[in-house]
Amino acid sequence: MPTEMARTRDVSGARTANTYSADMNHHILSVLVQNRPGVLARVSGLFARRGYNIFSLAVAPAEEEGRSRITIVVDLDSAPLEQITKQLFKLIDVIKISELDPSRSVERELLIATVKAAGPKLADVSTLAEIFEGKIIAVAEDLVTVSLEGHPDKLDDFEDLLGRHGIVELQRTGRVALPKLDRSSRHRSTH
Repeated sequence: MPTEMARTRDVSGARTANTYSADMNHHILSVLVQNRPGVLARVSGLFARRGYNIFSLAVAPAEEEGRSRITIVVDLDSAPLEQITKQLFKLIDVIKISELDPSRSVERELLIATVKAAGPKLADVSTLAEIFEGKIIAVAEDLVTVSLEGHPDKLDDFEDLLGRHGIVELQRTGRVALPKLDRSSRHRSTH
């Protein structure tokens, strides 16, 4: 379950050891905001002004009309979590902030890459995409574009292996995350 942070709550000691890469300390914040022009600019501007490092940022409309959810993966080496959340709560459009424990959340990201794949390399890239449950979405004479969605670690591994073929262009969406469902609240489908 996410930890809710009220506007008056002190979040000291909330820094946790989340390892998304060996050399950085990351944490996931799910920020529910009013869906108004300029909100994303104010959030990202706050990070820029304060010198906070954003590792990943994704935003889209939320389940409730008029609201958006911003998923921010922050580098805790650039600022303590308490400081980041206090600054975010100062923004009038921020409704709620949830910190998501990676061991208790579901994370996904999308990767699209164009790779050099002339001749027999096309079969190699196709096999690689199949192994990772990705898709080939476009093929040219000596290039192929592949897509893959999954956990960021899976995408990291896929990207490393694609690099051996020569990546021409690559785009990743940034992480989106939600709390895992409690086993007792999961519904089983019956057929």
